[in-house]
Amino acid sequence: MAVSDHVDIDQFMAGLKRRNPGETEFHQAVYEVAMNVYDYIQDKEKYHQWQILRRIAEPDRIIIFRVCWEDDNGNIRVNRGYRVQNNNSIGPYKGGIRFHPSVNLSILKFLAFEQTFKNSLTGLPMGGGKGGSDFNPKGKSDNEVMRFCQAFMSELYRHIGEDTDVPAGDIGVGAREIGYMFGQYKRLKNSFVGVLTGKGMEFGGSPIRTEATGYGTVYFMQDMLAHQKNAIEGKTCLVSGSGNVATYATEKLTQLGGKVVTLSDSTGFIYDKEGIDKDKLAFIVDLKGRRRGRIEEAAKEFGCEFHAGKRPWSVPCDLAFPCATQNEISTKEAHTLIENGCQGVSEGANMPTEQEGIHAFTAAKILFAPSKAANAGGVAVSGLEMSQNSARITWKEAELQQLLRDIMQGIHDQCLQYGKSKDSDYVDYVKGANIAGFTKVADAMIAYGVL
Repeated sequence: MAVSDHVDIDQFMAGLKRRNPGETEFHQAVYEVAMNVYDYIQDKEKYHQWQILRRIAEPDRIIIFRVCWEDDNGNIRVNRGYRVQNNNSIGPYKGGIRFHPSVNLSILKFLAFEQTFKNSLTGLPMGGGKGGSDFNPKGKSDNEVMRFCQAFMSELYRHIGEDTDVPAGDIGVGAREIGYMFGQYKRLKNSFVGVLTGKGMEFGGSPIRTEATGYGTVYFMQDMLAHQKNAIEGKTCLVSGSGNVATYATEKLTQLGGKVVTLSDSTGFIYDKEGIDKDKLAFIVDLKGRRRGRIEEAAKEFGCEFHAGKRPWSVPCDLAFPCATQNEISTKEAHTLIENGCQGVSEGANMPTEQEGIHAFTAAKILFAPSKAANAGGVAVSGLEMSQNSARITWKEAELQQLLRDIMQGIHDQCLQYGKSKDSDYVDYVKGANIAGFTKVADAMIAYGVL
């Protein structure tokens, strides 16, 4: 093979943007990885010869399809469905399905790209993929959600399988939606296999899958602090969001002696200076789950502050856990956190910090855990669910808790390996996660030849 001409990062990104116009979230995700990887591969000719980064940034395939369904009033509704199968070099495509009005190709390509490296970091044999639809389950009846999920799976089933592509849940896709989709897959294929994860315990689900992302995000912070001979105990913590990731992160932080003072939703955030304890958290879980209420109701119940239309990042804290959605910490808010004395950030959501905000955190040398490392606990337990389904067994919760803890510790250790500074004790966890995730996928791709 001929020696390649090295393309610098600016040329690489210009080409990516030309091929993928207007896909700003995708551009952001690729640049965040490329920024670190380019320095690492500068003197490693094989990665240039085999055009590895460009190949990883070009999905294996993208499936786009129409989803027609009927609402309760007999009206025919039309949505768009997607599945982005980014890379399967180290295992079947693996990644969630998102139902939300904001879903578009740029967001799903960024998520599938990010998922490739996240799955690599877990050490489990999983490639990267992501899918979803612009369907909004909020305000829909159970029957409407069921009909949509069945229509969605009636197309998707052709493209997935237990050894091909194993979707899971994401925003707007919980146990209810997974159940409807799995039932439709089983009906169409006449086969009971582990083709989806996040299933109910009655039909092949795994203990602690619901808790795993939130717990893992906290475990990663615990490991970063431990490396500095510090701990979560006694720390004031900000958490955004009020879904599974946020509430289970809050639960684990409280168990470890931290004090969580905020939670949020799309209407604003609550600030409870006394801390959101076990009983308050139970109220919020019921409010946001069964009753589908707004976080403002919790402020009234607890007699605490509610800040309408705002995010919690102006509140002074020791630790921050963004667990809501992408780009929820702006560059300005990142600087505010730093100025208010924040010591560490662990990303529970996918890419929740703007690019310049990440630069601000790393320049200030605070602990910063990027999402591909910090929120990998969810997909790690999904991978363990796949293993249980293949063997037709269910492991005990205690075993899975320990496996999750070990996987998160392993991810932290990989980040240390590639993120340590030669000149100081500072660990660049962004650099560490990006290079560790990249090398495993890249070496597998080279082993296969030109595909």
